[in-house]
Amino acid sequence: MTDQKAVSGSESTFQFQKNWEELLDSADFVNIFLSDVLENYIVQQRWYGGKSSKLKYIELAEFFKIQQKGEMYYGLILEVNFVEAFYQHYFLPIAFVTDENFAQQDRILPIEINGQKGHIIDATNLESFRKLVFERIVTAEPIDTTKVQYHKSHLFVDNSYESSRFMGLEQSNTSLIYNEKYVLKFFRRIFADKNPDYEMSRFLSEKKGFKNTPSYLGSINLVDSDDVNITIGLMQEMIPNEGDAWEYTLKELHKVFSNLEYKNISIENLPIVNLYLDLDIRDIPPQIIDWAGLHLFLQVQTLAKRTAEMHIALGSEFEETAFTPAHYNGDYTVWLKNKVLYQFQNRLNAVENNIHKLEGLALELAHEFLDKKNEIRKRFVDFDWTRLKGERIRIHGDYHLGQVLVKENDFYILDFEGEPESTIRDRKVKQSPLKDVAGIFRSFHYAIYATIFNNPEHYPFNRDQLFKAGEVLYRYITGLFLGTYVTETQNANLNIGYNQERIFILKYCLLEKAVYELGYELNSRPEWAVIPLKGISNIINH
Repeated sequence: MTDQKAVSGSESTFQFQKNWEELLDSADFVNIFLSDVLENYIVQQRWYGGKSSKLKYIELAEFFKIQQKGEMYYGLILEVNFVEAFYQHYFLPIAFVTDENFAQQDRILPIEINGQKGHIIDATNLESFRKLVFERIVTAEPIDTTKVQYHKSHLFVDNSYESSRFMGLEQSNTSLIYNEKYVLKFFRRIFADKNPDYEMSRFLSEKKGFKNTPSYLGSINLVDSDDVNITIGLMQEMIPNEGDAWEYTLKELHKVFSNLEYKNISIENLPIVNLYLDLDIRDIPPQIIDWAGLHLFLQVQTLAKRTAEMHIALGSEFEETAFTPAHYNGDYTVWLKNKVLYQFQNRLNAVENNIHKLEGLALELAHEFLDKKNEIRKRFVDFDWTRLKGERIRIHGDYHLGQVLVKENDFYILDFEGEPESTIRDRKVKQSPLKDVAGIFRSFHYAIYATIFNNPEHYPFNRDQLFKAGEVLYRYITGLFLGTYVTETQNANLNIGYNQERIFILKYCLLEKAVYELGYELNSRPEWAVIPLKGISNIINH
């Protein structure tokens, strides 16, 4: 008898006459585990990204042992197949525990193995598992040729385990804090390739010594049955911080909008500047400094410098082909146009289907978007690579204020995984660094409007007046960022193109970003659709 199901009370216990070390070799166990158990478990996890699709079945694509000195856990690579004819891969480490206290934490399956009752749980809940993984990284050999490859950076000097805990609630990954000094991020949704976060983090830290990102300390990679290197975990230093730049900016902007009343500022008389001008801090009029405060602009300058330094590091490689700069060409142009035109058509349909949810300025801008759809499409089609002299490099790819930590008036950039909607291959395509600049610009635009939306009772002005003030502020923030960024990159000989080229690419990327955002807002919070719609309007009317 290989297995049976014993029912006691309301819960079923599966019985197997196998050792834990051989359990995954049992076809009976695997079948029951995947079909009866994991389908229900996985859809309830925060890191599961298939909630909007219909799960068809789960297959065990790969399993491996995570072990040391007789202690053993399993790592599972699960292939989740969907009715819509696509699939996703997820990483799940599992442990067998007999202690009921552990079983309450993240219980997957009640089970009896060789007469011993217990539960299978997510192994990250066990301190013994977390400690084992830490020790495997810190004792890793310089060259590991086994199936599960642990790597330790020369930057990691600590060898002793003290403590571990969960970082907190995260959506797509699970992060563990060690010794209150290091973070190990387990990637849950995984891809058949090295994760860009691992590649970029290791490159910036180990090869370029870029200080304004958490140092790369180690990693766990799996070489699968097809000999493909898959990133499972990434160990980095923990940056003590005061929160992310998104929350920080919202607090700063709340003070700025409060100053409209406090300083009795006339919105109508605020001096305005053109979009996409390269500004120096001396170009910002005294009235604007008086309203918004010098501190905000100094912080924008610092963030622009750190962004430029990141791109200078990424664009200064001439050996490692994954990071050497490239020129624009026909292949890139075909890839880009296919991507943006598909996305544009998708968002066009979304606007047409959701226009009944909009009102006021959002409705007005949505009609403008539909009326000018051919003009917007033409802007995307008119990408002529032969006129571009700048270079493409590896970029952050999903750069916004939420990806930046604030510490003592400085900024640290993290999370290099790339755009969530993109394939792993697309995330590694070399692009203009101005795409990251566009991401931050859109993030500032969002922060300004979010401040207005979130504090309606705090500012004694109507929304249109606040929008007007916000647009004035946006022009100075982005102009100063751009001026600082261009100066830094040019001084370091990073080739981001001549002035007209820079403006063309920046507007192209801003339009692409705003169109991308539009889908999310129409589906999730139609009132906020005014933000990307206003961003689109700024570009097509400029």
